[in-house]
Amino acid sequence: MAAAASLRWGLKRAGAWLLPWSARCPRRALHKQTDGPEFQSIYSLDKLYPESRGSDTAWRLPDDAKQANNDIPLDRLTISYCRSSGPGGQNVNKVNSKAEVRFHLATAEWIAEPVRQKIAITHRNKINKSGELILTSECSRYQFRNLADCLQKIRDMIAKASQTATEPSKEDALLHRLRIENMNRERLRKKRINSAIKTGRRVDMD
Repeated sequence: MAAAASLRWGLKRAGAWLLPWSARCPRRALHKQTDGPEFQSIYSLDKLYPESRGSDTAWRLPDDAKQANNDIPLDRLTISYCRSSGPGGQNVNKVNSKAEVRFHLATAEWIAEPVRQKIAITHRNKINKSGELILTSECSRYQFRNLADCLQKIRDMIAKASQTATEPSKEDALLHRLRIENMNRERLRKKRINSAIKTGRRVDMD
């Protein structure tokens, strides 16, 4: 009886391994998307570098990669990579995943002159003595994603600096003035309270 039961168990297990993976693990097959477009983030390789394929794009940017969007001239940027202090898991402090992008702001003709002046005023703490605007990113453990994040930061800077200032309406100006008055009134009230507390702490020496 024991030999027959062992033989039946062995045949059953061998037959299970002959089945396809979806039949052996039906729970995993449910989570696998069978139809419809597959979700891809904005940092996916197919969107950033559509002509790049292969396993060598796991963490570093391939040498022959071509960027999908050419709004920022990459030949005008100085791109470098270094060790990251951000997320990395077993690759932390082993691979150069942190991206650093810099370019000379005053000679960047691909940005309009008024926009450059506004960026120089708004982001003066990111400009070194040589006049280079420096942007870094270590939000990911992947090199190409950090580079994409730096490029997106440049786009956001240009978009924000390109917006024209609008004149506030009368209602907005009145609301702003009332907020300032309320803030000053509250500040003076707290100041009087603190002054009364300090006065009560004084010891009369007479």
